[in-house]
Amino acid sequence: MNDLEFAALLVSRVCHDLVSPVGAVVNGLELLEEERDTALRADALKLVASSAALAAARLQFARIAFGAAGSSGAELDLTEVGRMVDGFLSGGKVQLQWSAAPVNWPKDWAKLLMNCVIIAADTLSRGGNVSVKTSAGGAAPGFLITATGQTPRLNDEVTRVLGGEPATPSDGRSIQSYLTYRLAKILHTELSLHAGEGTITLAAGEMVSPGDIR
Repeated sequence: MNDLEFAALLVSRVCHDLVSPVGAVVNGLELLEEERDTALRADALKLVASSAALAAARLQFARIAFGAAGSSGAELDLTEVGRMVDGFLSGGKVQLQWSAAPVNWPKDWAKLLMNCVIIAADTLSRGGNVSVKTSAGGAAPGFLITATGQTPRLNDEVTRVLGGEPATPSDGRSIQSYLTYRLAKILHTELSLHAGEGTITLAAGEMVSPGDIR
């Protein structure tokens, strides 16, 4: 895959995440133009406001997780990262349990964490819970993400891409996994992936025992 193909697929992923809330904003505005009933206009305004907020949250998330926001060597506050992840998932069927330590992480480690959370959330097509725990110190980053729900399932292509198998990502979901794999390689860390009954876990870094997590 060349850089142009990689960029095109990554843009497709961003557009996929924005189509629904932006479409809802357009629908709400059309209702406001046509509707005269006060109660229905109030509902349309709520739809526009909530959908615009979700679109803004997803753009902010994409700017950090997929983009080049921040200077080289920058650090990100995990509390702020958690707020961005929660905003990205808001309005959906997946609930976030954020138990990250209140520390700053190098930007690429924060990006890796954000992308892994979305991969975990994508396994819960019927809804569920994503729990995020991190190492307590900022000097040795590590995290454990657990997706729990009804029949969570990892896409086979996503699994292959995360494992570094020679495969060409074909859509927005697998290209995001490819970005995650590339981030892990840049950070010289391995992604640990495990599927159990009703759960899927993703881990990386200094998360070798329960004592390492907050």
